[in-house]
Amino acid sequence: MAQAPVQRMSRLMVKTLRDDPADAETLNHKLLVRAGYVRRTSAGIWSWLPLGKKVLENITRVVREEMDAMGGQEVLLPALLPKEAYDASGRYEEYGDLLFRLKDRKGADYLLGPTHEEIFTQIVKDQCTSYKDLPVILYQIQTKYRDEARPRAGVLRGREFQMKDSYSFDTTDEGLAESYALHRETYIRIFERLGLDHRIVSAVSGAMGGSASEEFLAPAPAGEDTFVDCPACDYAANTEAVTFVATDGDASSHGPVEELDTPDTPTIETLAAHLDVPASATLKNLLVKVDGEIVAVGVPGDREVDLGKLGEHLAPAEVELVTAEDFEGRPDLVRGYVGPQGLEKVRYLADPRIARGTAWITGANKPGTHARNVVCGRDFEVDQYLDVVVVREGDPCPKCGTGLKLDRAIEIGHIFQLGRKFADVFQLDVLGQQGKPVRVTMGSYGIGVSRAVAALAEQTADDKGLCWPREIAPADVHVVAAGKALQTELALEVAEKLSAAGLRVLVDERPGVSPGVKFTDAELIGVPKILVAGRRSAEGVVELKDRRTGEREELTVEAAVARLSA
Repeated sequence: MAQAPVQRMSRLMVKTLRDDPADAETLNHKLLVRAGYVRRTSAGIWSWLPLGKKVLENITRVVREEMDAMGGQEVLLPALLPKEAYDASGRYEEYGDLLFRLKDRKGADYLLGPTHEEIFTQIVKDQCTSYKDLPVILYQIQTKYRDEARPRAGVLRGREFQMKDSYSFDTTDEGLAESYALHRETYIRIFERLGLDHRIVSAVSGAMGGSASEEFLAPAPAGEDTFVDCPACDYAANTEAVTFVATDGDASSHGPVEELDTPDTPTIETLAAHLDVPASATLKNLLVKVDGEIVAVGVPGDREVDLGKLGEHLAPAEVELVTAEDFEGRPDLVRGYVGPQGLEKVRYLADPRIARGTAWITGANKPGTHARNVVCGRDFEVDQYLDVVVVREGDPCPKCGTGLKLDRAIEIGHIFQLGRKFADVFQLDVLGQQGKPVRVTMGSYGIGVSRAVAALAEQTADDKGLCWPREIAPADVHVVAAGKALQTELALEVAEKLSAAGLRVLVDERPGVSPGVKFTDAELIGVPKILVAGRRSAEGVVELKDRRTGEREELTVEAAVARLSA
């Protein structure tokens, strides 16, 4: 490998800031801007400056090395894609406002790719015709686009982002399971090399479909995902994937339905106060529209419906709350007093906690009236059970029953067993061993490359600034000349020696910049080792500081070079 040239701060395009940007809320946003790694171009669109580009490329290198090692073949697909492929899969409409859409000068419709399942499927259909051509794993590292309504957290949630997406193609379900397991192990190695603390959690496939799905999450306060962790067993899951197993009750132990006069009690809070009962004794019925159809969703009164979770269960259908206008012309739907008993022309979904044989206080479908002893399975039926409540700290672990813990995290990877969803759309078949067509089965696997930069910043930074793992840092060593001519001369000399020894070196020899500013910048930029040519430069002695631990040691130049290059 060619020797990397020494990077001089006097020539490097980097402008550090003492204060946090006014619009920055998360740690990674504050520090990546302050340290001169990125600059905002527009809402959700970021420019990667020299130091930031080096970190981004180091992460890309690790991902590429591990993907190649597992047998993946790298390709590069266009970001500008024709509408037709996404029309065929239905995702042109399913993506809704998240999709960047445009027309060319002839009026043809295009989009900026948010993900590439359709195009990869078409390529394999064109290139692979026999079972002998499979299995195959293809991947790319490329810019993706999603028109986020509220870009936030710096590069963590942007409208343009770097992503590694790979796709496996097999002729059997067993082959898909092997490709999935291979990606899972590769992802573990990638995140370990990147220095990312991560959890593998069960997830829902949602609109992607498929039989299995797991997320790789990096715990961080700035995370947009919430996941549960069981302190007593190995269970971990995205909150949208947490399940609850209910046991049926005894319907015969409850009395008949009793109507109650409950004026001015349209909410659970007012109802519970009026009857002097806990909210958990009541049944909350939320009305939503699923592709325009009004549907009722039942949950215990002390729980909230997780609309994201509901949407994932019902994907690709569109889910939205009903409005006041939706009650017009529907006398069977009494706002604030809806109950599942006697509902007509309304599909009733319920959380598993609304088990058969359980009795509830709920709306009587009359203004100012509720009903007591409304029993599931006796007085009403559930059309479909879905885990839809917002998960709470202490909810029972589905695996062992222990109370679950809640944590915030950043999604850094996601793996899916897609199955034949896209193969069916594009009729992706190969000639099988028996001479008959075989439908191919697929997996889809993503890593957020630019998100990994943000996640690392969130996990490794301290009160002084960024603190990168060595393999990801923009340099191995940050050499600082304290200021005098002799110190600058020694700093440049040791920088060249370190470079000759194969290390990546950043040297701060800026004239007219105080030692205090240089030291502050070195800690803010976050290179793992800082080497200072200071007061003992005349003796050929430098100070070596570990950026993470703060440990300092005085060494001769030769000893410092030997230590750092070992």
